[in-house]
Amino acid sequence: MNFIDSKICGVFASLTGAYAPNTLRSYYADTKSFVDWCERTNTVPFPLTSDTVKSFIEHMQLNYSYSTIRRRLSALRRLNGLLGFEDQTFTEDVYIAIRKLKRAKSTEQRQALGINEDLLAKMIDAQPDTLVGKRNRLLLSLGYDFLARRSELVAIRSEDLTFTSDGALKGIIRLSKTDQYGRGRLVFGSKRSAKLLKKWLRLKPKEVQPVFCAINHGRCLDRSICDRQVNEIIKQGLVRVKRYPRPSDLEVSGHSLRVGAAQDLLIKGHDMAAIMRAGGWSEPSTVARYLRFAQHNIWR
Repeated sequence: MNFIDSKICGVFASLTGAYAPNTLRSYYADTKSFVDWCERTNTVPFPLTSDTVKSFIEHMQLNYSYSTIRRRLSALRRLNGLLGFEDQTFTEDVYIAIRKLKRAKSTEQRQALGINEDLLAKMIDAQPDTLVGKRNRLLLSLGYDFLARRSELVAIRSEDLTFTSDGALKGIIRLSKTDQYGRGRLVFGSKRSAKLLKKWLRLKPKEVQPVFCAINHGRCLDRSICDRQVNEIIKQGLVRVKRYPRPSDLEVSGHSLRVGAAQDLLIKGHDMAAIMRAGGWSEPSTVARYLRFAQHNIWR
C-alpha cells in the first residue's frame, strides 16, 4: 500500500470538506481494493489503463455485484483525474467488459425491506422504559416521519425542531446526501413524534444540543450518536417485537424507516412529487425503486 500511503492519501486529505465523510470513506475503500489487487498482480495502478481496468472488472465479476463494480470504477476514474492523469479507460475493451458484466449479473441493487407504520408502532412500544429506550422511541418515530437518512437523523439538533399549533411538529434537515451545500429541507412530524419529543426534552439536558445524543452510564453526552448506531437501533427494535409478523433483522437497515414511510405515502394516495419532496429525493428513479415492493393493490 505504499502508493496509497504516499500520493493518494495526499489527494484524499485535500478533498476533506469538499465531500461527505461517507463518500471519502467509500472512495478510499474502493481505491484500497484496487491497489491491493494491483500489488498481487504486479500491476501499476495509476495512471489507469484500458487493459488494467478490463482485468480488474473481470476479477471482481466473481464476487461482487454489478452496482459495486460500477461504483468502484467510477471512484477510480475520479481519483485518476485528481492525480492529474488523462482517462484512457473509455475504450471498446472496457465497454465490452461492462456489457458482459451487466448480462452476467443482476443490475438490481439489494433493497432493504420497508418498516411500515403498523410495525413501527410495535417497535416503539417495545422499547424499554429507560433513558436509552425513550431516546430510541423518538429516533424511530422521527426517522419514519421525516423519511430521514441515518446521517440526517443524527445531525438533528434541538434548535432544528419546532412544535406546531395543531399538536404536531416541523423541522429542518440542514444538510443531506443530495444537499451538500446546506440549502435545507422542511420536514413535518406526527403528533406521535411531538409527544415523544416533549417527553425526551424533559430528560435531555438543555445544554446538550444533539437531539439523538450519546448516552453513557445514564448520562447524556454533548455529542450525537454515530450514523451506524441507527442501524443497530432499528435492528434491535425489530427483534423486540413479539407475536407480530415481521421481517428478519437481517433484511432491514438504516434505510428501512425511509423505505416504509415512502411506501405508506404511496398507499395513502400521495403522488411522486409529494413523496420526493418529503424524502429529499432528487431522482424519481430512486423513489421508484423504493416503491416497487409497496403493498399497494390498486384494484381494491
